[in-house]
Formats: sequence, C-alpha cells, structure tokens
Amino acid sequence: MVRDALLLNRRNWDDRARVHGQDRIYDSESLVAGASSLTEVEEEAIQLAVGRVAGLQVIHLQCHIGFDSISLARAGAMVTGLDFSPVALTKAAGLARRCGVDLALVEADACHPPSRLFSRFDLAYATIGVLCWIGDLDAWMSAAHDLLRPGGSLALVEIHPFVGMIDTLAPLRLDFPYSFDGPHFFNTPGSYTDPLAPVVSTATVQFAHSVGEVVTAAVGAGLTVRWLREHTAAPRDYRGDLGAPEADGRYRVRLGGEPVPMLYTLVADRAG
Repeated sequence: MVRDALLLNRRNWDDRARVHGQDRIYDSESLVAGASSLTEVEEEAIQLAVGRVAGLQVIHLQCHIGFDSISLARAGAMVTGLDFSPVALTKAAGLARRCGVDLALVEADACHPPSRLFSRFDLAYATIGVLCWIGDLDAWMSAAHDLLRPGGSLALVEIHPFVGMIDTLAPLRLDFPYSFDGPHFFNTPGSYTDPLAPVVSTATVQFAHSVGEVVTAAVGAGLTVRWLREHTAAPRDYRGDLGAPEADGRYRVRLGGEPVPMLYTLVADRAG
C-alpha cells in the first residue's frame, strides 16, 4: 500500500509541478527579482534552529519547485533540495538558474534518502504540507536525523492537524482525522494554487499525524526536541478560503470567535 501511495502521489505532484510557478502561492517573477519566499514563521524557525544560515549546509526536504531552497541559498547557505518529483526538480533547477544561485538537487523519497547524504547537514528544513504525504512518520524523522551531522538541527513548520481536519468552515464540516489512522484516498481536481488547474493525475493518498505523534517520532529517532510552538495565526491563507486577512495582516480560523491552531513549529537537534 505504501508503495502504491508513493506512486499515486508522485504522479499527482509531477502534474502539480507542471502548473505551479506563477500563481497565488508561487510568484516566480518576484522570486527571480529578488523576493524571499520565506515567511516570518519560517524565518523564526530557522533562527531558532541554527541562527544565520550563511556558510551552513542545508537540506530542504520535499523542496517541490525550490522557492525556499533558492531563498536559503541567497542567504548564504549551501543548499541541497530533495524531492520525489523529477518534474518539480527540473523546474527548481530552471528557477535556480534564473535566480543565479547554485542548488544541489536530489530525486528521492524523503523517508529513504541516499546514504551518501547522511551526516552532512547543519540544518534539515521542511515546511507547510509535507507530513500529510508521509505514511511512515518514524521513517521520515529517522531520515531527518541521519541527514544531520552531530549537532545539526531540524526546523519543521507545518499545518496544524486541528485546522487540517476542517473541510469547510460555513457550514463547518470535518473530513480528516486529527491523528494517524491509516491512508485516506482523495480524488480532487486542480491544485491548492488553483482548483481549475489542469492536473490530470488527481488521485492522492494522505495521512494524518497529531502534534503528539510528530514529537514522539522525533524523540524516537534520536532527536532532542528544543522548541515546539503552536500558532493561532498564519502569514498566508494556506487553505485558500479565508478571504481577506485580519487587521494585523494575518489569517485566522475562528470557531465561536476564538482562533484555533493554524501552524506549528518544531525545532529538534541531533546530539553532538
């Protein structure tokens, strides 16, 4: 089943990569012009993990078309982007050339990276919508541990599983569990960038992971959790259905008037 999920999801992400790149999420022209794709939440996670990235070896797990990889390289890091989609990596390479930065790009399953990359990186970085594609969370965390050199850190920014349960807000409808209960099969047209995007391979398999399960997997992999923060506001509308931001420029999901967790940040270290 895991192998079938990997194949279905790779086909879907190959198709998504073909249509991503100038849309409400990925503004390629701004990136090429010098804009950073990192939000303040991601910058905070990196700062907490390693401080400045200049001169550090960084691996960007599930890098997709390389926006954050490019932004990290511009900040002086030596960046390796890892993704299972060859189409995404080809687009990332083209964007890197346009931006005038060097990236090393590796096609691999994030749960099973090549051993030649082990113990090479000061920072393993992953962000927004990565873990829902992972059926074996223990393997993902073990891979992150193995990629880090002793004393290196993982910086993970992820969509909170509470808000991930919500399909629609009005009326309120839940369509996803809070914690792991096996695979969930979807067949949804388009992409999160555009529901009308011409994505042909629309079948996907996704998995729920609670915050507790993520922390437990990190500890089980030998990482020491140093920071865990849950955010009730997000710098972007990752759902695509929240309308205008609130007065402070941030997006919130409110139930009964109270904001619910939107994102979480995990920073964890490999022992030195």
